[in-house]
This record gives sequence, structure tokens and C-alpha cells, in this order.
Amino acid sequence: MSRIALVDDDRNILTSVAMTLEAEGFEVETYNDGQQAFDAFSRKLPDLAVLDIKMPRMDGIDLLHRLRQKSQMPVIFLTSKDDEIDEVLGLRMGADDYVKKPFSQRLLVERIRALLRRQEATAGAAVAEGDEHKVIERGDLRMDPLRHLVTWKGRDVSLTVTEFLLLQALARRPGFVKSRDQLMDVAYDDQVYVDDRTIDSHIKRLRKKLRMVDPEFSAIETLYGIGYRYNEA
Repeated sequence: MSRIALVDDDRNILTSVAMTLEAEGFEVETYNDGQQAFDAFSRKLPDLAVLDIKMPRMDGIDLLHRLRQKSQMPVIFLTSKDDEIDEVLGLRMGADDYVKKPFSQRLLVERIRALLRRQEATAGAAVAEGDEHKVIERGDLRMDPLRHLVTWKGRDVSLTVTEFLLLQALARRPGFVKSRDQLMDVAYDDQVYVDDRTIDSHIKRLRKKLRMVDPEFSAIETLYGIGYRYNEA
């Protein structure tokens, strides 16, 4: 049974979403603000967290920033209906996904299940040594899917589930272009809709992390209007 943390200062949302998730078989923990959640996460992390962005004491962005200093736990943001800045900033800070308020609870459940499946796949839950689980070595890049480990020039790079899957898809076939639609299929289930900006934001975050260990990193190329490719040269 997966443990889901809901963090929102709206008690109606906490109550209704918690009831829906429990009916779907999840164990649910609820928190009224970011500080309360952070204190609890410091003792024991849930399997996935759903965070509102605008909260008292500690907002969702600050909470995510603190979480990413020690954990790549999957995170879904709840964002304001018309606030695109929230969405882009959240993804660049390392969120795996976002859902706009007001939202369909069925949609949120689907996003949670999809993200947990992606996490399970990259965590090595499957023991078969198929191509998707083999270590990838491309020049200075080394990826171990079974252990969810990435190194660049021998230095560790900490990636979220989504970032890992996107890099893996690009690095598996160097020189070949992956369109945004193809990358969406890699990172998200078919029934989960995301737009181009979501993929672009993940790629920007991925590049930023690699440039933190190597300022000259340029292996992920953008082909404007087409997509992205991994250049091993």
C-alpha cells in the first residue's frame, strides 16, 4: 500500500481528496501547511507527496526546495488555475508533475498512479535484465536504471523519476531526435495529458543539474520545432 502525503491549507480539499485516495487503496497522510509536512517528512518520507503551492508558514516551493536537498521522492504540485508561473517554477524546482485547481479527483488519482509506476520501473522493481534495465554508458555519461544512479565524468547527478526517464530515452539512441510527443510517451501514460511546456521545463531542469557538475555540459541538444537529441560527441 503506497503512502501518499497531501499538503494543503484548504481542509475541504484535504478531506475530499483523502477520502478518494483511501477508497482507491492508498494510505493517506494530511498536513495543513508546509512546515508541518516538512517536520513529518524529516522523520519518515511518504512514497509520494501532493503539494499545494500557496500555503502559510512554508509554501510548496520552499518545501520542495528543502525536500530536493535530500530526496528525489515523487512530487505533484497543485497550482492555481491561471498561474502559469507556478507551473513552470515548480517543474524547474524539481516537481515531477502538476495539476491545476479546480481539478478532477479522478485525474489526480491517474497522475499519482502513473508517477508511482514510473518510480517503480526506475527503482529496479523488475528483475528481468531487458534492454530497459541495462547500464547505459555514453561518453562521460553512465546510467544504471536498476539502481536509479547517474554519473557524469564520475560525479553523481541526482535526478527525479521524470528526469531520469527523459535522459534515458535520449541517451539510449545518441544522435536520434526525440520529439516532444515521443518524450511525453516515455514519461507519462497515454491517458495523462501534458503540454509541450512540461517537457521543456523538465529538460531545462535536467540540463541545469548536469551543468552543476560540469559547466561545459552540452550533450542534450534542442532542435527547435522538432525536439531533442543526445549528442555523444
